[in-house]
Amino acid sequence: MRLSSKGQIAISGMMFLAINGKGQAMTAAQIAADQAISVSYIEQLFANLRESNLIEGVRGPGGGYRLALEPEKISVADIVTSVDDRTYNMRETVIPHYGDNVRNLSQMMWSSLSRSLYQFLHNISLKDCIERPDDGDAIVDMHPGVLRTALPGTYTDLRKAG
Repeated sequence: MRLSSKGQIAISGMMFLAINGKGQAMTAAQIAADQAISVSYIEQLFANLRESNLIEGVRGPGGGYRLALEPEKISVADIVTSVDDRTYNMRETVIPHYGDNVRNLSQMMWSSLSRSLYQFLHNISLKDCIERPDDGDAIVDMHPGVLRTALPGTYTDLRKAG
């Protein structure tokens, strides 16, 4: 399973702000240059992040964007759900009853998996991403219980295949 391009770019942009901004505003042009994408695309994604109160827009000379919260208070799930319309149902807390046919059972399974994935991503902070960007296994090791709950009996197999 992969995050959408929107989610990946938003996470990378937030990492850029956390590492380079240090409380100072960074321009959309600086962020776009780092991500090798257009300024307009960054502005589109960052408008969503601003609406979610994850970043602040700063006007005037020296303006741009900066984190609205400390990196340890921003989860990967917060970032992804801010920019990716496909994740709207990841936060569902009630398992609806779909009936007994296979299609309905698979919908129940995907709903449950989406909630577990959201919980897993919610437990990974922007700070975790910055401190261990090249060690996905370490991030999984920090929060193994959620993944084991999401995929009972397959956690070890996934780690070996990765």
